[in-house]
Amino acid sequence: MKKILVLGSLNMDFVIRMKDKPEIGETILGRDVELVPGGKGANQAYATGKLGGDVTMLGAVGDDGYGEKLIQNLQDVGVDTTGVQRLGICSTGQAFVSVYDSGDNSIVVIPGANGRISKEMIEQNKRYIDECDYILMQMEIPLDIVKYVKELGVKGRKKIILDPAPAVPELEDDFWKGISLLKPNETELAVLTGQKVHGKEEVVKAAKSLVEKGVETVVVTLGGDGCILVNRDRVQCFPANPVKCKDTTAAGDSFIGALVVALSEGKDYENAIGFAQEVSSIVVTKRGAQTSIPTRVEVEERRK
Repeated sequence: MKKILVLGSLNMDFVIRMKDKPEIGETILGRDVELVPGGKGANQAYATGKLGGDVTMLGAVGDDGYGEKLIQNLQDVGVDTTGVQRLGICSTGQAFVSVYDSGDNSIVVIPGANGRISKEMIEQNKRYIDECDYILMQMEIPLDIVKYVKELGVKGRKKIILDPAPAVPELEDDFWKGISLLKPNETELAVLTGQKVHGKEEVVKAAKSLVEKGVETVVVTLGGDGCILVNRDRVQCFPANPVKCKDTTAAGDSFIGALVVALSEGKDYENAIGFAQEVSSIVVTKRGAQTSIPTRVEVEERRK
């Protein structure tokens, strides 16, 4: 099995459940609040570890109770956390997740230690980049760090996997060169390309524009409509597994984590996406972020 490095955010999520999203100026009563380990980087590392991947997490937390909990949670599923730095100058990142009865959610993130990741920190932990085969990143950490590690990975001939959330508009064309796999959703794809993405044809057109700029493969997730794979060789649609959705908080993170695990095991894209869809279809039937991610055994039993 090949080695996976996840570079990204670690947050403590404050999950607030309510019936509907409040209007501007409106005060509503929520149902309850729960503290759940999260952050896109940590979610993806957790999913990768829980699903059997050989994974190391690289990131930063504050020197506080939240940070200690996040590190322990990753260690519990076999993630190597020696690359997670504890910073005494700031707090652990936090996210305030509003989950509505429809199953949809909205999120406000306070970066905290995630925003303090520096090139010096990367250099101190460069051995993890040298030792890995896949580098999985998101965009909840400073953009210059994402760019820097991408270039280090390209020079080292690593597979660069990017979940472009939150999406950044008008990135320079050189940014896309060397990315092996990009996994935006429809909204992120529109931001990244500046194009409309209503319907399959527009999604494919926008994805192809990124392939032309250097991305090897784009997998666009479409929620309940599945996903579309686009590269120079083909366009392929993968319908979603029909399930009753309760909470989509970690659906995208579990999908990309599962996808990278499957690819690291030598699966082709068709089988890897099938595995990732099975994982995310389980996740959306449960509450919470990392707490909703299944074990490998649970996934395999569902696939029988």
